[in-house]
Amino acid sequence: MTTTMLGFAERTPWLHTIASLYTNGALVLLALLMVVAWRRARNRSPAAGATAVWAPVAVLLAYGVSNLVKVLVREPRPCQVLHLPTVAPCDYVTDFSMPSNHATIAAAAAAAILLTDRALGLTATAITVLVGVSRVYLGAHYPHDVLIGFLIGAAIGVTGRWAHRFLVDRIPRPLVTTRD
Repeated sequence: MTTTMLGFAERTPWLHTIASLYTNGALVLLALLMVVAWRRARNRSPAAGATAVWAPVAVLLAYGVSNLVKVLVREPRPCQVLHLPTVAPCDYVTDFSMPSNHATIAAAAAAAILLTDRALGLTATAITVLVGVSRVYLGAHYPHDVLIGFLIGAAIGVTGRWAHRFLVDRIPRPLVTTRD
């Protein structure tokens, strides 16, 4: 699968810049969606506001877990193993491949946004899927790295359903509601 995607990338040089910009730009889009979801949720209820506050926390936790798994698994990146040209430059040998941090962060954000706002969450999910495709297209990850990242991120993101119950009474009122 990876070699097929790298072959596709080699035949589509016009997509290289788009994929390179998207892979990081999508994370900015997801951050903006988190802000919009939070603003909308604050107008609904303290519980919805608390759930929205969970999104950036989930992203940070997912990033930490992703890095821990990388150090434990120590899977080399495709460019170091396959010896095929990749769009993305080959990272340092100590920057491991599994799981994809981009996929993990994006999935955590999408899952947490989905808990807060269905429409924004579906948009975030579509953005997340394309992040995963871009990581494989660029040659930065294997498909299973992206899948594992999605699973870790989504698992952490959905724990917001439980976390918001715990947080509702502990988060400062102005963060979770616009009402008095």
